[in-house]
Amino acid sequence: MSIEDGYTAERLFNQGSSYTFDDVIFLPGYIDFSTDAVNLTTKLTKNIQLSLPCVSSPMDTVTESSMAVSMAVLGGIGVVHYNNQPSEQADLIRLAKSRHIPLVSDLIFKAPSDSIDSAGEFATSPCIFVTQSGNSKSKLLGVVGKADWEKLNDKEAPVSDYMFEAPVSAPSSYTFEQAAALLAARKLDYLPLVSDGEVVDVFGKDDVERIQGYPKFGLPSLDKEGNFMVGAAIGTREQDKKRLEHLVKAGANVVVLDSSQGNSIYQIEMIKFVKNTYPELDVIAGNIVTSYQAENLIQAGADALRVGMGSGSICTTQEVCAVGRGQATAVYKVSSVASRSGVPVIADGGIANSGHIVKALTLGASTVMMGSFLAGSSEAPGAYEVQGGRRIKKYRGMGSLEAMTKGSDARYLGDTSKLKVAQGVVGAVADKGSLLKLIPYTMQAVKQGFQDLGALSIDSAHNLLRSNELRLEVRTSAAQVEGGVHDLVYYEKKSF
Repeated sequence: MSIEDGYTAERLFNQGSSYTFDDVIFLPGYIDFSTDAVNLTTKLTKNIQLSLPCVSSPMDTVTESSMAVSMAVLGGIGVVHYNNQPSEQADLIRLAKSRHIPLVSDLIFKAPSDSIDSAGEFATSPCIFVTQSGNSKSKLLGVVGKADWEKLNDKEAPVSDYMFEAPVSAPSSYTFEQAAALLAARKLDYLPLVSDGEVVDVFGKDDVERIQGYPKFGLPSLDKEGNFMVGAAIGTREQDKKRLEHLVKAGANVVVLDSSQGNSIYQIEMIKFVKNTYPELDVIAGNIVTSYQAENLIQAGADALRVGMGSGSICTTQEVCAVGRGQATAVYKVSSVASRSGVPVIADGGIANSGHIVKALTLGASTVMMGSFLAGSSEAPGAYEVQGGRRIKKYRGMGSLEAMTKGSDARYLGDTSKLKVAQGVVGAVADKGSLLKLIPYTMQAVKQGFQDLGALSIDSAHNLLRSNELRLEVRTSAAQVEGGVHDLVYYEKKSF
């Protein structure tokens, strides 16, 4: 006689409570395979497959070209934000798709008549590039190395007096192996990477050591042409149709309709427009949190659904608008409907640790979209600052007043309103280092979670859920305390 233990997801999530990821816990299953046997290959949309279930959020403090490249290298995908001009967003996509090495470069350019003020100008690059107009868009004339500048008696001399002619360069499409081999063969300290005559990156000996020191990468996310897959966000206004044209020409592989509340006539009409105009382009719709919303967007032609409303760490939608849902409940409810139509679900928001990723994927999501989890990485836009002895990076919600002044209020259907009401805040997150290390270690932890559940893959986790073999319970506040670090005078928490 078997003893019933725990609750099925169907029973748990139909009791009228709104649960977050922290509110629920899975009961362990049976282990008969190793952690390395777990396969995290998954679907982003109906037609796009990824080797890792990771998506970076289309926020202006999270995803631009460096983030998109690194996400694709790892097997996930980055979605470039649209809080900029259409041409700027398209340039970010072209830049990401033209590269094959995960670099984080902040290149410095000078005009021939300029001088170099201090050694600090070499802090982010092994050299300074001299171009006709002093920017990346003009012809490369030469380079200045830090050691050469330090030897100068007259530090105020124009760079044209002592620059070296442009060194050996390589196409930005070079792979890591190709660039490293060229560095070694020519005994170079650094190698400018060029796209359409423009210097877009510089690859140095330090980069070789840095990348070789990271965990081994999995299968990258590549399109049919062998370039990195990159996503792009757009709004639902008439002018976004023109933006979409720019993005398609730039090579965007998938488009995310970026709205805080996706169940609207505006989004449904935009889904239909995209599918009619660009039939080969997949559309991710959202954000939503209910079965009813999901049905509407699926019927309109959505290729994937983005789930989450007010669950992000910098989002105040639930507080300001009294609308939303706990993320665990939202993911389960939407995925229960979406799975019948074969439409993948992206859990967007509420991800603070690897356990949350395990919960999101097991409750029906095929991928997770991360904002704050990636915002402090070296690949995220922005410069590091030091506060209270800690390195931090700025992180802001797209519903913050600061982001709205750049145009993100369209996401909240407020770009025509005279009065702007914030649904997000501006803050900061701690330095997380490179996501080339963060993501592999996080995914290893996710695999361990799947092993404990007895799930060999994301699909098998979904099967455990739908067959009612998966059992859950709600954690009391005391249980949540007990499940974390407690009763210590001092501790240092390191995940890897």
